[in-house]
Amino acid sequence: MRFCSIASGSSGNCIYVGSEETHVLVDAGISGKRIEQGLNQLELTGNDIDAILVTHEHSDHVSGLGVMARRYHIPVYTTGGTADAISRMKNMQKLPEDTFHEIEEDQDFHIKDLTIHPFSIPHDAAQPVGYRLECQDKAVGIATDLGKYNKYIVDNLQNLDALLLEANHDIRMLQVGSYPYYLKQRILGDRGHLSNENAGRLLCRLLHDDMKAIFLGHLSKENNYEALAYETVCSEVTLGDNPYKSKDFKIQVAKRDSISDVVML
Repeated sequence: MRFCSIASGSSGNCIYVGSEETHVLVDAGISGKRIEQGLNQLELTGNDIDAILVTHEHSDHVSGLGVMARRYHIPVYTTGGTADAISRMKNMQKLPEDTFHEIEEDQDFHIKDLTIHPFSIPHDAAQPVGYRLECQDKAVGIATDLGKYNKYIVDNLQNLDALLLEANHDIRMLQVGSYPYYLKQRILGDRGHLSNENAGRLLCRLLHDDMKAIFLGHLSKENNYEALAYETVCSEVTLGDNPYKSKDFKIQVAKRDSISDVVML
């Protein structure tokens, strides 16, 4: 199993997960050209992609979806609410009728040798989900765009080999920054985004001896920066109520404009 971020940040997100025989993208929120470039670095092309899994309809997750789906006739898997919201977007109305494959939260589905488990996430979108993807005895998780976390989300992210987790903002940077009040309240709310501190606290509940890699993703361009996200999450892990130190794990920040390290499981 291979896992990496092609791009991650408030400006665009695209994650690759694959096995020897199956290749999927989670979200396509950057240009088709950039997705192609990322795939080329993995020695793949759009023709190799078996499916695109969409978390929700916000532009930083779907801006390149129409181009990729039309060009390569790639099936798109997402919830009914998200498919409906995407279908009403101007640049998505020319998608072939059979593009969307409707999935439901907590109902596993299969793409070749990958088992995919979508789970509900609290975010201000139509019907958003995170994903857990498994192949044989390996599992990876993708959890971004969370206003908060709860036992249900913790349960869905247990026993992972690798994880991409949102560390969207530093609370103080957001509070004193230039965003209008309503937007600050939206981001800080229960259907907004996960702060660095909360990302670290959630991670403390997911760590185990066999966790191979953690990517911190979906960083805000205006209200965070890589070193701050990394240091805050590491501090929460090291000082938190768990038996681990941050140096026990490979924790890294997923870049907004370049491909991450490729995790081989």
